[in-house]
Amino acid sequence: MKIVVGLGNPGTRYEATPHNLGFVVVDRLAQRAGADFRPLGRIKALGAEARLAGQPVLLVKPQTFMNLSGDAVGELLRQRERREDDLLVITDDVNLPIGRLRIRPSGGPGGHNGLRSLIARLGGDDFSRLRIGIQPTWPVDDLVAFVLRKLPPLEREQLAEMAELAADAAELWLREGTTAAAEKFNGLRRFAPPADAPDADRGG
Repeated sequence: MKIVVGLGNPGTRYEATPHNLGFVVVDRLAQRAGADFRPLGRIKALGAEARLAGQPVLLVKPQTFMNLSGDAVGELLRQRERREDDLLVITDDVNLPIGRLRIRPSGGPGGHNGLRSLIARLGGDDFSRLRIGIQPTWPVDDLVAFVLRKLPPLEREQLAEMAELAADAAELWLREGTTAAAEKFNGLRRFAPPADAPDADRGG
């Protein structure tokens, strides 16, 4: 069974924030499969067993805060006797423009504390990750405040569209693997960026 983990922060305070896009995507996947989330025993996470793209999959939302995501995921892999190559992690990325997705088989944290926690807990970065761009289009002094702010209507609409696209990418990953998903989705751009917006692609 494959495992798809969406990263985010638990609690209503963090709903509708850019940093919770991972949760949004796995919620979309659960809705598509008609699956419900339930506590995963002693693991600090909610899980939904589903069948997507013809494959059995466990959808997971860690209920630790973002910085401790690796604790829940590491324990889950240990209990389920799964390897890192059975894992897809879905997260936001401030280094990637809105309207872009990037899926890779490995890589560094790229400044993302959830990925940093996973890499530390798993002892390596050899797991697939699907990143959803949330890069600011204006100068931002406090990135923490930026990723934890409530989304304005236009950005909420754009990121909802990207969450659906990311769910499509996750299903293709389940069906055909990382390379096929990357070839289809990495080059897509849904929204035209401002002329002076950087197109950074750093880290994992």
